[in-house]
Parts: sequence; C-alpha cells; structure tokens
Amino acid sequence: MTSRATTRRTVLLAAAALTTACGSDGGGGGGTSTSAPATSEPATSEPAPTSTAAPSGGAPLARTSQIPVGGGTVFAKEKVVVTQPTAGEFKAFSAICTHQGCTVNKVEDGTIDCPCHGSKYRIADGSVAAGPAPRPLPAEQIIVSGETITLA
Repeated sequence: MTSRATTRRTVLLAAAALTTACGSDGGGGGGTSTSAPATSEPATSEPAPTSTAAPSGGAPLARTSQIPVGGGTVFAKEKVVVTQPTAGEFKAFSAICTHQGCTVNKVEDGTIDCPCHGSKYRIADGSVAAGPAPRPLPAEQIIVSGETITLA
C-alpha cells in the first residue's frame, strides 16, 4: 500500500466522521445549539410524569409561577422545555429538535419552535405540528414540589 492511499483513506474517514456529526437525523448531538432565554413561551410534547415528591437533589429549574398557563419556558442550558398546558398541569420535553438536533428557542402560539428549519411541536403533547421534524419531542421527567419545578 502506498502512502498516497493511506492519506486518501485518512481524509475520507475524517470527512465521513464530520458528515455524520453535522448532519445526523438522530435527534440529538449533531447540529447547532442556540442559547434561549430562560423565559420563552409555551412548549410541550408527550406528557411528562410529574410528582409531588421532594426534589431528587437537582437544582430547581423554575418556580411554578414562572411557567405561563397555556405556555412554557425553554431552558437551553438544561436542554429541556417545561410547559403548563392547563392550570396546574406541568409537562417537560427535550429541547432538542428531532429533525437535526438544534435546540428549540421559543414557545408561542401553542407551539415549541425550532429556529433551524421551522419545525414546530404542540405544547400539549410535543407532537409535530409542522415539519420537517420526523418525530415528537421526547418527554422528560420533572418533579413539582410546592412551587418548585426540578428535573427528576
């Protein structure tokens, strides 16, 4: 084998690795991440179980009063969206778009919105309201204890 063949193979392997990392449709990892403010609008997906048990040691995400009824908040750092579709009903979903792994950045008009390619998810259950997203946002578990919301 010549050094030219080895060099070409190395370049091809590197290109394949970069393509996989940047263009994955795996719903996480590759893609861009935007830093959304901790006070976005509504967002939801499939219902995330809630509990009134004491927090499991994680830092609180928010107070219940900070999540608008019929809306939600994107926590970009934690990669989670917390919603309150109806008064007293809190749900949480992954903030990672199932299309190409971008972080959703806002919740408004009943949808969780991705800035990269226009995917929208319904705040009540995380189902796809507008593509190109192929799947709903996965549910995340939260603990609601008194006025505090914590990731489970």
